[in-house]
Amino acid sequence: MRSTPHKALATTALAVAALAAASVTATPAAAAPVPAPRAAACTPAQVVANGGFESDTSPWTQSQASVITSRAGQSAHGGSSFAWLNGVGSTHTDTLSQSVTIPSGCSSATLTFWLHIDTAETTTSTKYDKLTAKIGSTTLATYSNLDKNTGYVQKSFDVSAFAGQTVSVGFTGTEDSSLQTSFVVDDVALDTSGGTTPPGDSTRTPSAPSYTVNLSSNTAGTVWSGHESATFTNASATALSEVYLRLWDNYHGTCSAMPITVTNVTGGTAGALSVGCTALKIDLPAPLTQGQSATIGFDLGITVPSGADRFGYDGAFSMLGNALPVLAVRDAAGWHLDPYTNNGESFYSLASDFKVTLDHPSTLLVPATGASVDTPGTSGRTITTATATKVRDFAWAAGPFSKISGTSAAGTPVNIYSVSGISSSDAQSMLSTATSAVDAHSARFGAYPYGELDAVIDNNYWFGGMEYPGFVLDLVSTTALTHEIAHQWWYGIVGDDEYNNPWLDEAFTDYATDLAQNKTGSGCWNSVSWASSAEKITNSMGYWDAHSSRYSTVVYGYGKCALHDLRRVLGDTAMAKVLKDYATSHWYGVSTTAEFKAAAQAATTTDLTSFWTQHRIDG
Repeated sequence: MRSTPHKALATTALAVAALAAASVTATPAAAAPVPAPRAAACTPAQVVANGGFESDTSPWTQSQASVITSRAGQSAHGGSSFAWLNGVGSTHTDTLSQSVTIPSGCSSATLTFWLHIDTAETTTSTKYDKLTAKIGSTTLATYSNLDKNTGYVQKSFDVSAFAGQTVSVGFTGTEDSSLQTSFVVDDVALDTSGGTTPPGDSTRTPSAPSYTVNLSSNTAGTVWSGHESATFTNASATALSEVYLRLWDNYHGTCSAMPITVTNVTGGTAGALSVGCTALKIDLPAPLTQGQSATIGFDLGITVPSGADRFGYDGAFSMLGNALPVLAVRDAAGWHLDPYTNNGESFYSLASDFKVTLDHPSTLLVPATGASVDTPGTSGRTITTATATKVRDFAWAAGPFSKISGTSAAGTPVNIYSVSGISSSDAQSMLSTATSAVDAHSARFGAYPYGELDAVIDNNYWFGGMEYPGFVLDLVSTTALTHEIAHQWWYGIVGDDEYNNPWLDEAFTDYATDLAQNKTGSGCWNSVSWASSAEKITNSMGYWDAHSSRYSTVVYGYGKCALHDLRRVLGDTAMAKVLKDYATSHWYGVSTTAEFKAAAQAATTTDLTSFWTQHRIDG
């Protein structure tokens, strides 16, 4: 998580502070090169055919013709047809299966289906009737009459271990001699992603998204409902037949109790949720060719969970980071449908425009991304309209905050919103830090473009701090707030794929924080110890989620130290020019490791090949 989660504050501080006395010339030992195995190609895909049972029965195999049906007595999750196993009330077995091929090289494969169970059984302890879900010979789950429910519940299983195999996805339902149990299955999907893909169109699309949102809150600001629409253009020469919405905050719930709900989709047909219910596929009515635009719309419900989190409420104060569905990106690697990570970020989106109208009780202040205007609503309510251009996301908060405001020397308005328990002196200190930091970063990387800057201060945040465009969450910490504000440039303005390249924003932001605080990073590599030959500054969040104790040490600590070393190789003036020119050339765009390495190499006659190898910067 950004800035420095508590663990990162501690780990990075120890790692870097303890290194401060070491020799400037020391560099990390070069690891012996380990040839990487060549990965098989993986084109992200949904490999179950006719998962909604709307196209007759093919290619499903059913034990009797009536399993796939639209007959009265049960209803579909979507469309008109469904699979109805059992429900006979006598000894009976029904089966349903389909053979699927999961592409080789796919690092992620998720099987999902929606299940409704009703029963005439009255027992609360005996499993008389059962449904077994299997892939190949592996049983994924068994449900029974004890799992009866009033509606559909989505089930989700990681089946990545079957990549490269052709296997059967199947359901077997059994009933005993009396009292029926109906197992009703619909919208079966098996989504694959990750790995490498064949070369494709590298154009990032859908481009130039424009979001219009109208939401109204309950009295506490913890429940919001309304409507969102997204207009976008296909920038790619490859036709766009679908889009994906990322419902990131569904990570904080379960698929049966989602905090983010999307219903009544217009402009396309909603498919099954995938990736832990954080990705929603929407098939477009007709493929968009290059340059064509389209609009989708949907009703949106948001329920904020308890907890001092980037999405959560702390007492009377609600934080709504990543709460608005945003469009996923398709590029040469296909659709980016990476899982949510609580250890850092998974976010990857293109610069977008937002107009967000928030109807809320007048007792709540609502700081938000963009420039906000408040107008009176109905009795006792206020309408906050926030407008933001060229931002990658939109976040807001709601609560009876204490607010103080100021303006930086260069003219940026800054607002500090404090929860209960933050002293006025601490709030004033954070205002001073914010006005100083925004100007320091602007001078180095380019003028801050987002108008005002809002900071919500709460010492209960477990994660330290988190940035959104023009809006940050933070503890009372000079270093952390300076870091969060640096993220306005490194990921906010100069974007990147945060799941696959976290160093491009975290290391650059920690380096910018050092510069703003006049720290030189001298001796960064004293006592450094790499955990393994596989550990690299440029590893993805997939790697760091499996090695979470090393994430902040390597990405934040070693990453910024590598940039300090690069500055020493290039010289202070040349390094400053590289970063400012790089920010300018990628303004509102997307950075890659290869592009940054090329920009650094262009600034010197010294061959940097060994530098990248020694510092474990691949790409």
